[in-house]
Amino acid sequence: NGLSIDENEFKEEMAKQKERSKSAAQQSTGDWVVIQEAELPVFLGYEHLVSHSKITRYREVKQKNKSFYQIVLDQTPFYAESGGQVGDTGVLVNGDDKVAIFDTKKENDLIVHYANELPKNIEAEFTAQVNVTKRLLTENNHSATHLLHAALREVLGEHVQQKGSLVNEKALRFDFSHFAKVTDEELAKIESIVNKKIRENIKLEEKRNVPIEDAKSMGAMALFGEKYGEFVRVITFDKEYSVELCGGTHVPATGQIGLLKIISESSVAAGVRRIEAITADKAEAYVDEELTLLNEIKELLKSPKDPKKAIEALIEEKNQLQKKIDELNQQQGSALKTDLMKATQEVNGISLITQVVNVPDANVLKQLSFELKNEVPNLLAVLAANLNEKPMLSVIMDDKLVQEHGLNAGEMVRAMAKEIQGGGGGQPFYATAGGKDVTGLAKALEVGKQLLEDKLNIEIK
Repeated sequence: NGLSIDENEFKEEMAKQKERSKSAAQQSTGDWVVIQEAELPVFLGYEHLVSHSKITRYREVKQKNKSFYQIVLDQTPFYAESGGQVGDTGVLVNGDDKVAIFDTKKENDLIVHYANELPKNIEAEFTAQVNVTKRLLTENNHSATHLLHAALREVLGEHVQQKGSLVNEKALRFDFSHFAKVTDEELAKIESIVNKKIRENIKLEEKRNVPIEDAKSMGAMALFGEKYGEFVRVITFDKEYSVELCGGTHVPATGQIGLLKIISESSVAAGVRRIEAITADKAEAYVDEELTLLNEIKELLKSPKDPKKAIEALIEEKNQLQKKIDELNQQQGSALKTDLMKATQEVNGISLITQVVNVPDANVLKQLSFELKNEVPNLLAVLAANLNEKPMLSVIMDDKLVQEHGLNAGEMVRAMAKEIQGGGGGQPFYATAGGKDVTGLAKALEVGKQLLEDKLNIEIK
C-alpha cells in the first residue's frame, strides 16, 4: 500500500505522548477570569517588539509541585509558537511591577502568555516587551530555513518538500523529503547557495491577507502540517528564489543572518532527512572553533603546508607498522603454539593443555585456541592471559569430548570467571570470559583443572 513505519520514531513519539499524558493528569487548569470583555487579541509583533497592553483574562494552571498563569492581552507584540518557530519571551512592566513571560502559545484564536506570577495590579496598563535578542536570533534562523528549503530544491530536485521544522534562537532544524543521504558535496553546494543569498542582502517582501488561490498562483509553497484559511501571508526572498506561505517572523533583509553553517545531516524516517544548522554569531563561533582545531592539528604535525597530505602519510605509516606488529604477533603466536603443543599432557586419550599464556590481545588468544584445536587431536585447552591488566580465559575442546564426556566449555568458563571477578560464555566447544582481577588467573586455572578432574575422573599434573 506504499506506507512505511519508522519503528524507532514511533516508539520515541509514543514515549513523548505518554509523558504528555502523565503531565496532563498531574495538571489542572482553572477557568478564565475575565478582567474586561474584548475582541480577539491583536498581534503587533510583525512591526513592533513593544506595545502598551491591558490584560483581558487570565487563569491559573496547577501542577504537582508548582503553578503558573496563562495571560491574554488585548494587543501583543509576542509571537505565539507555531509553524516550527518557538514562542517569544519577555516582560510585562508597570512601574516597579515586572512580570516575566517565559513562553507564548496559541489556543484557538487566543495568544496566551505564560508567567510564573500575576502582576500586582491586574487591571493596569502594561508595557509588553519582547526579548529582542532572542527574537532577532530566532528570525535569523527562520529566514535561513526558507533560504535552505529553496537551496535544497535547487540542488536535490523539486521533489523536496518540508516535512517539519524547529526554529529557535540557538539553531534551526529542517526535515524534508528525500530518498537518499545528502552527500558532503551536495551539502557544501547547498550551504554555498544559502550564503550567497545571505550576502546578496535580499530584502524581505511580505504580503498579508492574500487570497490563497492567488498565493498558489504566485508559486508560494505551503508548509508541512500547517492549516491555511482563505487568506494567507506570503514571505518572499527574491520572487525567483523563495516564495512561501508563512506566519512567522523574519529578518528585514537576508544580510542580517550573517552566515549559515550546516552541522549535521541525518535520517529521521523512511524518505525523510534532517538538516541541523546554525547562523550568525553561533556559526561564526563554530567556524572559529574548527579553525582553532585545524591550527592545533597543524602544530602537532609541525605546521605542514598540506596537513591533509601529512595525515595521510601518518595513516600509511601506522598501517605499515600495524602490518609489522601483526607479523611479529603471528611469529610469537606460532612459537607459543609450538611450546604449548610440546607441553601437552595425554590423559586417557585426551590431549590436555592448561597454561597461562603471554599474548598481546584477545584476537591472538582466539586464533591460538582454534589453531591448537585444528592441529591437536582430542584437544582440551584451558588458557589464561593477562591482556594489559585485564584477565581473560579461553576454553576450547574437540567436538567429540562434548558429545562423549558431556563437557561444556561455557559452563567451565563461567565457573572459572568467578576467580577473576568476571563472567563469560559461548558454545559448548568454545567459550571465553573476561574479568577485573588479574591476580585470580592462576586460581581460575586451578578451578578449571579441578572441574576436569571431577568430570573425567582423572588426575592432572
